[in-house]
Amino acid sequence: MTSRRVVMRWHLRQVMATRGIFQTSELVPLLADRGVNLTRQYVHKLVTTAPQRINTDLLAALCDILHCQPNDLLQPVIAQAEQADTDTDTGTDGRADEGLGIGELRPIRAVVRRPHEPGD
Repeated sequence: MTSRRVVMRWHLRQVMATRGIFQTSELVPLLADRGVNLTRQYVHKLVTTAPQRINTDLLAALCDILHCQPNDLLQPVIAQAEQADTDTDTGTDGRADEGLGIGELRPIRAVVRRPHEPGD
């Protein structure tokens, strides 16, 4: 027997990417400017994993920084309590992998070149 439950899907990383923010450390001073002082480590965890709870001041600051609404960051999703272990289309968190990444948005890779050496 499977029971139905609602979980929240966290889209902070995707929203950041659409705004051109790819480094979690970029959020630390932006949050501090809005009176939300968090460590770099906490901000990294906040971006990379869905929080179980979120402070409304933090949510308001993120919405202000990213020019979005709370529903852009949080999406209620109906999840099945029991899922087959053989399902290969889901990630380790039981969610479908499709559409959860940042898509085609990627930071531009830097090219590091050595100075031109004599004789080359």
